[in-house]
Amino acid sequence: MIVDIMKVFVTVIEQKNFTRAAEILNISQPNVSLHIRNLENEFGTKLIHRSPKQVQITEAGQILYRHAKQILLHFDEARHEINDLRHVVTGKLRVGASFTIGEYILPKVLAEYAGQYPVVDVQIIISNTEEVIEGVRTNQLDIGLIEGETKDQDIHIQSFMEDEMIVVVPPNHPLSQLRLIEKDMLQNQIWITREEGSGTRTFMDKFISESDLTIKRSFVFSSNQGIKEAVKAGLGIALLSRWAVDREIEFNEIRGLTLTNKKITRPFSFVQSKNSDDSKAIKMFLQKIDEFRMNH
Repeated sequence: MIVDIMKVFVTVIEQKNFTRAAEILNISQPNVSLHIRNLENEFGTKLIHRSPKQVQITEAGQILYRHAKQILLHFDEARHEINDLRHVVTGKLRVGASFTIGEYILPKVLAEYAGQYPVVDVQIIISNTEEVIEGVRTNQLDIGLIEGETKDQDIHIQSFMEDEMIVVVPPNHPLSQLRLIEKDMLQNQIWITREEGSGTRTFMDKFISESDLTIKRSFVFSSNQGIKEAVKAGLGIALLSRWAVDREIEFNEIRGLTLTNKKITRPFSFVQSKNSDDSKAIKMFLQKIDEFRMNH
């Protein structure tokens, strides 16, 4: 099929290497070379200059590459439209999630989604909130799941559930025997925090500022697990999502404290490019997110 030949040609050009193209396409290198030779015979001109180290595209090759990309794009669009008629969900789904959602919520959602739509090619990236937003803004991700909010004007944001944040302390901390505390009891504490760019860090900074708290000292960790281990070891206290600490609280490895006046909450949100043209794969994924919200 011409689409298969175009895919070989495009992969060789983008990888600049016959061997890597063969590995990606899961075919032999001689087959890759044969496809390229057949194309050059078809057009009666050289499309690629070969050398031991890399391949270089010719002017004719650049023309074909541009049209080949369009052929592959139109073929994928046609396949998706036909599958829509057959009510089959296919294609790619590129999801980015901030750490709390990616570690404690996304696996549950994804297990149901993959079971129901097994032919969708799902790609997952777990990173901090700012990096997930950047991935959506630059169209490297179809959808991002983040903690908190964003002021980025280029993307659409919508909250899908509330997340309860709780103060956690070591079992031997002076506050560990209390269940309800006043904000003033958190003055001059040693805090364990996430890195800049993290949704959890942004929320904690806001909480400390609005509560007019003085920090005695702080330590920065790049993961929720690192923070929990630091708290368990007695290094300091932290503000984390209840999703992240339920197990440790249940086994008395750390203690969770609640403020007397009200719960501390933040939104979990999904973000998309404003120019996003939702495929069926994306729509069904968002439906699974909504089902998770209703069940929790």
